[in-house]
Amino acid sequence: MRHILIATVVALMIGQAAAKDVLSGASLYEDVARYASFGLHRFGSLGDRATADWIAGELSAAGFAIKFQPVVLGRQYVVERASAEAVGISVEATPFWWPPEDKASFHLSAPLARDGDVAGKVLRIELPFDRGAYLGPAHRTAIAEAAARKPAAILLMIGNPADDRFAYNVTQEDAPWPVPVMVVGAKARATFERALASGAPVTFDVAGHYERDVSGRNVIAETGIGRGPTIVVSTPMTGWYTCVCERGPGIANFLALARTVAAEKWPAHFVFIATAGHEIGHGGMELFLKDGAPAPKDTLAWIHFGSSNACYAVAEGARTDRAEEERYLVLSKSAVTLTDEAFVAVAAKRLVTEKQAVGELRDVHAAGYANFLGMAGRHHTFHTPADDLGATGPEILEPVARAFVDAARKIVERGDAAFR
Repeated sequence: MRHILIATVVALMIGQAAAKDVLSGASLYEDVARYASFGLHRFGSLGDRATADWIAGELSAAGFAIKFQPVVLGRQYVVERASAEAVGISVEATPFWWPPEDKASFHLSAPLARDGDVAGKVLRIELPFDRGAYLGPAHRTAIAEAAARKPAAILLMIGNPADDRFAYNVTQEDAPWPVPVMVVGAKARATFERALASGAPVTFDVAGHYERDVSGRNVIAETGIGRGPTIVVSTPMTGWYTCVCERGPGIANFLALARTVAAEKWPAHFVFIATAGHEIGHGGMELFLKDGAPAPKDTLAWIHFGSSNACYAVAEGARTDRAEEERYLVLSKSAVTLTDEAFVAVAAKRLVTEKQAVGELRDVHAAGYANFLGMAGRHHTFHTPADDLGATGPEILEPVARAFVDAARKIVERGDAAFR
């Protein structure tokens, strides 16, 4: 009997330790690494499907009721390979969404030009670093004006701190470009300057294809129906390239909060939603808001884990923890006091908005949810292929996760009084 009692106590202690560990930096980093292991996270990819399965499995193991919500987007472009070669040097390239329908795959070799008559040539243009994530009117105008000069293709460099191949989020409604637009990193600038000076051709080799009515899935997890006020927690799953620090910390925070809620049996109704299709139109969030989300009048709060919420800033090539330079707490006016309390240990700029939020919180705010808080930002390798595990770490992940858990706990404990 004594041995049974000791074993029981040890088991309880282990269980309590495990519950506490979900907010440790090491546990959070393990989740980011698991997300990274799935590779490309573009909507409709194998990595997208594996991520949804993994998140559903983790939430189910925590005790949530799980369902998949099918997300079907009208189109996706799938890249099999893409390169740009000049003066004997080949670099990886990214076709800029959306490429012409008849140039999903193509091979082209033509002189590089920047000025004068560029008809039939490859026109080189650059877009400056604008600290944004979404394709906007200025970008569309610049590319449309370049295409109007009748080049065979456009070679595009987009400013970003990593000097790598940057991608902007687009919508399903964006029209394909009239000619192929190929993005290369500014780190290859010298190669193309040599080609420009010598009149050497640039050769594009692209294999890709369009898919129609592309399927993905939202993951919806629910617990505590009828137990108390309704709180929605959201995070996107998809993005350009592997998007490890863009998406990974938010997903780790999301899972940590869910595990805490379930383990401690918080007296509230929680709906956790992981959305698909972020980079090509917010399709998953749009669908959930139309079909599946609790009504605004029935929702006490919406908590959102957005982009790059625990990523290192980089200055002069050295990694630092100054993430506040590119990190924002995005709040309804009603959530200011709450976040001032809960996020005192987290350096981030406050963006209090009643007209326009950031990322998928724009959709939440536009749908009429009065009380919301979230975190979003950018980091050195944001929206580029270089976004990897080196952009985050246990020591920067843990304070963010603990702050969000603290804020959520205060919402449950205080109810409407949390927002004043």
